[in-house]
Amino acid sequence: MAWNSGHLFYIRSRCPSVPQIVIFDANALLMPFQFGINLDMEIESVIGEFHGVVPSPILGEIRKSGEKWANAALSLAKKYEIVRTENTGDRAVVELAEKLDGIVVTNDEGLQKKLREKGINYMYLRGRSRLEMY
Repeated sequence: MAWNSGHLFYIRSRCPSVPQIVIFDANALLMPFQFGINLDMEIESVIGEFHGVVPSPILGEIRKSGEKWANAALSLAKKYEIVRTENTGDRAVVELAEKLDGIVVTNDEGLQKKLREKGINYMYLRGRSRLEMY
Protein backbone atom coordinates (compact mmCIF):
# COMPACT_ATOMS: atom_id res chain seq x y z
CA MET A 1 0.00 0.00 0.00
CA ALA A 2 1.35 3.42 -0.90
CA TRP A 3 0.96 6.04 1.78
CA ASN A 4 1.17 9.74 1.31
CA SER A 5 3.66 11.82 3.25
CA GLY A 6 0.89 13.23 5.46
CA HIS A 7 0.35 9.81 7.04
CA LEU A 8 4.01 9.46 7.99
CA PHE A 9 4.18 13.05 9.25
CA TYR A 10 1.20 12.31 11.51
CA ILE A 11 2.79 9.10 12.79
CA ARG A 12 6.13 10.83 13.54
CA SER A 13 4.43 13.74 15.29
CA ARG A 14 2.42 11.38 17.53
CA CYS A 15 5.14 8.76 18.14
CA PRO A 16 8.54 10.26 18.88
CA SER A 17 9.95 6.75 19.34
CA VAL A 18 9.53 6.03 15.62
CA PRO A 19 12.99 5.33 14.18
CA GLN A 20 14.80 7.84 11.98
CA ILE A 21 13.26 8.03 8.53
CA VAL A 22 15.62 7.35 5.64
CA ILE A 23 14.60 8.30 2.10
CA PHE A 24 16.11 6.44 -0.86
CA ASP A 25 16.66 7.84 -4.31
CA ALA A 26 17.05 5.65 -7.39
CA ASN A 27 20.82 5.29 -7.30
CA ALA A 28 20.75 4.40 -3.60
CA LEU A 29 18.54 1.42 -4.42
CA LEU A 30 21.05 0.34 -7.06
CA MET A 31 24.08 0.55 -4.71
CA PRO A 32 23.82 -2.97 -3.28
CA PHE A 33 23.93 -4.48 -6.76
CA GLN A 34 26.54 -2.18 -8.25
CA PHE A 35 28.93 -2.20 -5.29
CA GLY A 36 28.02 -5.33 -3.32
CA ILE A 37 27.18 -3.52 -0.07
CA ASN A 38 24.48 -4.40 2.44
CA LEU A 39 22.51 -1.16 2.43
CA ASP A 40 20.58 -1.82 5.64
CA MET A 41 23.70 -2.78 7.59
CA GLU A 42 25.56 0.27 6.33
CA ILE A 43 22.73 2.62 7.31
CA GLU A 44 22.37 1.01 10.73
CA SER A 45 26.11 1.34 11.32
CA VAL A 46 25.78 5.11 10.77
CA ILE A 47 22.45 5.99 12.46
CA GLY A 48 21.06 2.86 14.12
CA GLU A 49 17.49 1.72 13.63
CA PHE A 50 15.66 3.35 10.71
CA HIS A 51 12.44 3.32 8.74
CA GLY A 52 13.06 3.22 4.96
CA VAL A 53 10.92 5.26 2.59
CA VAL A 54 10.91 5.37 -1.21
CA PRO A 55 9.06 8.18 -3.01
CA SER A 56 6.72 6.50 -5.52
CA PRO A 57 8.10 8.43 -8.55
CA ILE A 58 11.49 6.80 -7.90
CA LEU A 59 10.02 3.44 -8.93
CA GLY A 60 9.21 4.78 -12.39
CA GLU A 61 12.63 6.36 -12.61
CA ILE A 62 14.25 2.97 -11.93
CA ARG A 63 11.97 1.20 -14.44
CA LYS A 64 12.94 3.69 -17.16
CA SER A 65 16.65 3.72 -16.27
CA GLY A 66 17.76 0.79 -18.40
CA GLU A 67 20.10 -0.30 -15.59
CA LYS A 68 20.86 -4.00 -15.66
CA TRP A 69 20.01 -4.18 -11.94
CA ALA A 70 16.71 -2.28 -12.27
CA ASN A 71 14.50 -5.30 -11.43
CA ALA A 72 16.62 -6.10 -8.38
CA ALA A 73 16.42 -2.46 -7.25
CA LEU A 74 12.62 -2.50 -7.67
CA SER A 75 12.41 -5.64 -5.54
CA LEU A 76 14.55 -3.97 -2.88
CA ALA A 77 12.34 -0.87 -2.96
CA LYS A 78 9.30 -3.00 -2.06
CA LYS A 79 11.01 -3.85 1.24
CA TYR A 80 10.57 -0.22 2.28
CA GLU A 81 7.51 2.00 2.57
CA ILE A 82 6.40 3.45 -0.77
CA VAL A 83 5.08 7.01 -0.30
CA ARG A 84 3.18 9.09 -2.85
CA THR A 85 4.49 12.60 -3.41
CA GLU A 86 3.31 15.68 -5.27
CA ASN A 87 6.66 16.04 -7.03
CA THR A 88 8.83 13.77 -9.17
CA GLY A 89 12.54 12.92 -9.29
CA ASP A 90 14.86 14.84 -6.98
CA ARG A 91 12.03 17.16 -5.94
CA ALA A 92 10.10 14.17 -4.57
CA VAL A 93 13.10 13.13 -2.47
CA VAL A 94 13.60 16.67 -1.15
CA GLU A 95 9.85 17.01 -0.46
CA LEU A 96 9.81 13.93 1.75
CA ALA A 97 13.07 14.81 3.49
CA GLU A 98 11.64 18.21 4.43
CA LYS A 99 8.21 16.94 5.50
CA LEU A 100 9.49 13.95 7.45
CA ASP A 101 12.77 15.36 8.75
CA GLY A 102 14.40 12.40 7.02
CA ILE A 103 17.92 11.54 5.97
CA VAL A 104 18.44 10.90 2.25
CA VAL A 105 20.66 8.18 0.82
CA THR A 106 22.09 9.22 -2.54
CA ASN A 107 25.23 9.28 -4.67
CA ASP A 108 23.72 11.87 -7.02
CA GLU A 109 25.97 14.94 -6.76
CA GLY A 110 23.27 17.27 -8.08
CA LEU A 111 20.82 16.07 -5.43
CA GLN A 112 23.52 16.27 -2.75
CA LYS A 113 24.05 19.95 -3.62
CA LYS A 114 20.30 20.65 -3.32
CA LEU A 115 20.20 18.87 0.03
CA ARG A 116 23.20 20.83 1.37
CA GLU A 117 21.57 24.10 0.28
CA LYS A 118 18.44 23.18 2.23
CA GLY A 119 20.33 21.88 5.28
CA ILE A 120 19.07 18.31 4.83
CA ASN A 121 21.29 15.47 6.04
CA TYR A 122 22.25 12.75 3.60
CA MET A 123 24.39 9.65 3.33
CA TYR A 124 26.58 8.81 0.36
CA LEU A 125 28.83 5.94 -0.66
CA ARG A 126 32.45 6.53 0.26
CA GLY A 127 35.25 4.40 -1.10
CA ARG A 128 32.75 2.14 -2.91
CA SER A 129 32.27 0.19 0.30
CA ARG A 130 30.65 2.21 3.10
CA LEU A 131 28.13 4.95 3.72
CA GLU A 132 29.10 8.24 5.26
CA MET A 133 26.85 10.99 6.63
CA TYR A 134 27.02 14.58 5.46
